Amino acid sequence: MTLTPLWLNARMSTLVLYHNPRCSKSRAALALLEARGVEHQVIRYLEQPLTRPELESLARQIGVAPRAMMRTKESVYGELGLASAGDEALFDSIAAHPKLLERPILSDGERAVIGRPPEQILTLLDH
Repeated sequence: MTLTPLWLNARMSTLVLYHNPRCSKSRAALALLEARGVEHQVIRYLEQPLTRPELESLARQIGVAPRAMMRTKESVYGELGLASAGDEALFDSIAAHPKLLERPILSDGERAVIGRPPEQILTLLDH
């Protein structure tokens, strides 16, 4: 059995919401999609962590460096000494510690946005 990478799944289907159900902003973004009847796939990235290539693809879709898609106030960020780390180490750290990934993120497989605030995801729907 061959597993399809998450980023490739996004290109083949509808929108993908990288979601943490414990996060109020992530829940609000999910509610926005559902209220508008937008087809989407939910990836609970804490349970199904993204690989480094998937993270690199997501960063390209958002148009940011890895630090801009990280939760820099998480304790593990400081514990790992990531403040001065380069992009390679940052991608590796997010892959190893998925709670470092900012949330929510909505992707259409070509473009993605970070839902901070949650209404930001609507910009992806408007294009």
